[in-house]
Amino acid sequence: MAQQLVDRRDIDFVIWEQMDGEEMLKSEKYKDFTKKTCDLILTEAKSLAIKELLPTLKPGDEEGVKFKNGVVTVPECFHRPFQLIKEGEWQNLRVPTEMGGQGAPPTVSIASAEYFIGGNWALNCYACMGLGAALMIEIFGTPDQKEIYVKKLTSAEWGGTMLLTEPNAGSDVGALTTTATRNQDGTYSLTGNKIFITAGEHDLVDNIIHPVLARIEGDPAGTGGISIFLVPKYLVNPDGSLGERNDIVCTGVEEKHGIHGSATCSMALGSKGNCVGYLLGKERQGMKIMFYMMNDARLTTGLQGLAYGSAAYLEALNYARERIQGRDLADFANKDATSVPIIVHPDVRRNLLRMKAYVSGMRSFYYYATLLGEKLEILSDKKGDSADELFFNMLTPVIKEYMAVMGHDVCIQAMQVMGGTGYTKDSLVEQYARDCKIASIYEGTSGIQAMDLLARKVGAGKGAGFEKLMEEIQDMVSQAQKFENLVYLAERLEAAAGQLDTLTKEMGRKAVSPEVKTAFAHSLPYLHVMGDVIMAWMLLWRAVVASRKLSQKCGKKDLAFYNGEIKTAEFFIRTELIVTMGKMAAIEEGCSAAIDIENDGFGGL
Repeated sequence: MAQQLVDRRDIDFVIWEQMDGEEMLKSEKYKDFTKKTCDLILTEAKSLAIKELLPTLKPGDEEGVKFKNGVVTVPECFHRPFQLIKEGEWQNLRVPTEMGGQGAPPTVSIASAEYFIGGNWALNCYACMGLGAALMIEIFGTPDQKEIYVKKLTSAEWGGTMLLTEPNAGSDVGALTTTATRNQDGTYSLTGNKIFITAGEHDLVDNIIHPVLARIEGDPAGTGGISIFLVPKYLVNPDGSLGERNDIVCTGVEEKHGIHGSATCSMALGSKGNCVGYLLGKERQGMKIMFYMMNDARLTTGLQGLAYGSAAYLEALNYARERIQGRDLADFANKDATSVPIIVHPDVRRNLLRMKAYVSGMRSFYYYATLLGEKLEILSDKKGDSADELFFNMLTPVIKEYMAVMGHDVCIQAMQVMGGTGYTKDSLVEQYARDCKIASIYEGTSGIQAMDLLARKVGAGKGAGFEKLMEEIQDMVSQAQKFENLVYLAERLEAAAGQLDTLTKEMGRKAVSPEVKTAFAHSLPYLHVMGDVIMAWMLLWRAVVASRKLSQKCGKKDLAFYNGEIKTAEFFIRTELIVTMGKMAAIEEGCSAAIDIENDGFGGL
C-alpha cells in the first residue's frame, strides 16, 4: 500500500536505527514506554491523521474561517477531529506529566506531529497553540497562575496565543506601543492593537489565554522595557469557572495566500478601557520570558516545513508510479513500445531523488536536534554555556529557516513532477505549496534568522557551538571511511566542511569590520550553505547505518531501503553539495554590490 503523509519505514529507521531510540527508553523518565507502545502510538497517529484530519484539509481550505461581529468560526469539518485530538490527548503527548501531559519520548511526539501537520496543520494548530503559553506559565508563573491555566492549556480545553506584532512594530518588537497601567489590586489595564495573531479568536475552545507583550507606563523604550501579561478572553473566577468577558476583541481576520483554515486575527485591547492583564514573571522581563515560547515556535516551524515536504513528496512519488506517459528512453526509437510510468524517466527520477534527499536529511536533522535539546533539558529554566548548548542554539535558526525554505521547495518540485495535475486545486500538493510558504515568514523571516545566526549564534562562546558542528561532522567522516563504498562521499563532505570552516572565520571577521554590511548581505546564503553541509552530514550518517545493516542478513524490503539510503547520500553529496561549494565560493568573493548600489539604482521610479 502506498504511504501517505510520512514514510513510516523512514520514521522507524530514524528513531530506532539512526538515533538508537531503545537506548533512550532506558531512561527512568520514560519507564512507562517500550518500543512496542511507541510503535502503537505511531500507528494510531497515522490512522487518525489519514482518516480524520486529511479529509478536512481541502474542505477547510475552501471554506476558510468566517468573521462576523467580533466572532470567528472555523470550518465546520474541523470540530469532530479537533475533539478526537483533544480526547486522545495527542496535543500533549510530549508535555511533562506534571503539566498534565503524557511525558512521551520526544521522537514519538515529533513523528506523530509529522502526521498531524501533514494531515491538516491549521486544524492541528488550534489544539497545540496553548502549549507555548503553558510552558511560560509553568516556568515563570505564580502558583495560582499555574493552578488556573497550565492544565487547561495543555488539555486544549482552553486555547493560547502569542501577541507580539503590531501594525508599526513587526519584527522590531522594541518599537511596540501597547501599554499597561498598574491597578491598585495588582492587575494591569492594557491598551493597544496587535496583528497577525494565530488562533486569536475561534469557536473550538471555551477560553483563550493571550500572552501579551506591553510596556508599563514609565518604563524605558526598547526591548529592555517590555513586560509580558496574561490576558484571558474570559476572566477566571477563584474557583476556576469562567467569569465576565475581558476587553480584548478580534477586529478582523486576514485573507491569506494559504492556511485558510487558520484564523490570523487582528486584536484590540482596552477599546472600552477595561482590558485586565496579569503580570507574568517580573517587570521588564517580557522578551526573556517570551523567547521560551518563541524558540519552541521556531523549531516547530521547521517541523512544519519537513511535514509539508514529506507529504508532498509522497504524493508526487505515488503519482509518478501510477501515471503512464511516454516510452522508456531506451525504447524511444521504437514507436510500438509500450508507454511506461513516468518514474522511469530520468529527469523525474532525478527530481524524486532530490526531494527524497532533502526530506530524509531534514527528518534526521530535526530528530537529532530535538534529542540534543532533550539531553540539555533546554526548555527548563536552567542556563549554561556548554558547547552542546551553544551548538543547539546555533542550530535553531538553521532549523527554522532552512527547513521552512527547503520544505516549500520540495512542495514546488512535487508540483513539477505532477505537471498540470499538480497545479490544479484537485491536487493536494497545490495546497501544500501555498500552506508551506508561511513557514519562512512567521516566527522571524529568513533574513532575521540569518542575522541571528551570524550576529549571535556562530560566534557565541568563542565559536564553541560551530566547533562542535565541525567535530560531529569529522566523527561521521571517520565512521564512513570504514566502508569502502562511502570513502569518496566522506572525502567530499570533509572538503565541504573544511570550506565552511574557512568561510565562517571570514564571515566572522567581516561582521566586526567596516565590511559589516557586506557580511550581512551574505548572511542568508551563509545560513543555507551551512544547512546544505548539515544535510550531507545527516545523509552520510544514514548511509553509514545502512551499510552496517547491509553487512548483516536483510530481507528484500530492507535491502531495497538500505541501498536507497546509500544512493540518496551519493546523489546529494555528488550533486547538491558540489553546488553548495560553489555557493561558498560566491560568498567568499564578498561582492558588495547590494550595499553599494544607490537606492534610486534599483529602478521603478
